[in-house]
Amino acid sequence: MTSHEDHDDRSGAEVLLSVQGLQKHFPVTKGLLRRQVGAVKAVDGVSFDVRKGETLGLVGESGCGKSTTGRLITRLLEPTGGKVVFEGHDITHMSASRIRPLRRDMQMIFQDPYSSLNPRHTVGAIVGAPFRIQGIKTEQGTKKAVQDILELVGLNPEHYNRYPHEFSGGQRQRIGIARTLALKPKLIIADEPVSALDVSIQAQVVNLLEDLQNELDLTYVIVAHDLSVIRHISDRVAVMYLGKIVELADRKSLYDTPMHPYTNALMSAVPIPDPARRKDRERIRLQGDVPSPLNPPSACRFHTRCWKAQEVCKTVEPPLVELAPRHQVACHFPENAPEPDRATPAATVSA
Repeated sequence: MTSHEDHDDRSGAEVLLSVQGLQKHFPVTKGLLRRQVGAVKAVDGVSFDVRKGETLGLVGESGCGKSTTGRLITRLLEPTGGKVVFEGHDITHMSASRIRPLRRDMQMIFQDPYSSLNPRHTVGAIVGAPFRIQGIKTEQGTKKAVQDILELVGLNPEHYNRYPHEFSGGQRQRIGIARTLALKPKLIIADEPVSALDVSIQAQVVNLLEDLQNELDLTYVIVAHDLSVIRHISDRVAVMYLGKIVELADRKSLYDTPMHPYTNALMSAVPIPDPARRKDRERIRLQGDVPSPLNPPSACRFHTRCWKAQEVCKTVEPPLVELAPRHQVACHFPENAPEPDRATPAATVSA
């Protein structure tokens, strides 16, 4: 299997997906007249590009807005603000009929293989559904095409007429992946693709996703809360906290020199199998829970739980700025930053 080291640098490849200032605010209503009393700012100004053939990991705790971001990109949800540009097309507010042809090129793998497959349909019907919906005829018929895809994801083509309940969790997720691949998409958004699976199966599914990427030239955005899964499969990683990206970097520089205090805290919680190395590392325990997106903290949203927070963090929102080559961070007092910037709050670098 080719490792991700082979294509860590995709900086020359063309941009397939561009997300600019993306927002999703869910209204909160009260009383019989459903009067709006506030809004949950699930995603609040997220920007990133994804280049052809790369894997971008979106990481963060539950409730940080990463899954909502995935659903906004595929237009399963309508954005409140910002822009989503796919292959040069602005799809932010495109109508259902105009977006249908593009759906072939953007597909989603869902978290739970138990609830995302219809129990009353056979595997053949589930994986063949995209062909029917898009009205696509294949040379040797849909059945042959479906069986080829089943084989590609490591399932027995003879199981065409079986039902989802006859398969294990890992096999069901492979059926979900097969359905996603049916129309040969260019971009796949995977929402926690392995979190519902047994740990022993997770590596197999992650390896399958990598092999498929190399074979079919796929581009991934993978949403996950597990940093070790993301480390294995991503080229670049965006760390989200309360609806915003707080750090965005190549995988290697993010794991070797995390700059945002929140990223450092997440890293410190990743289990290390080697007891000798475990001894040297200090576990950073964050105070309190993630604040509510209904009423997020002012300025830097992390200041209520950050051990480095000072007055400026409560009053001036730190912009996402590049402190090292291809390494952006939104923090007034970043860690591991190159020397000159270390003493200066980020707000003075470029507000």
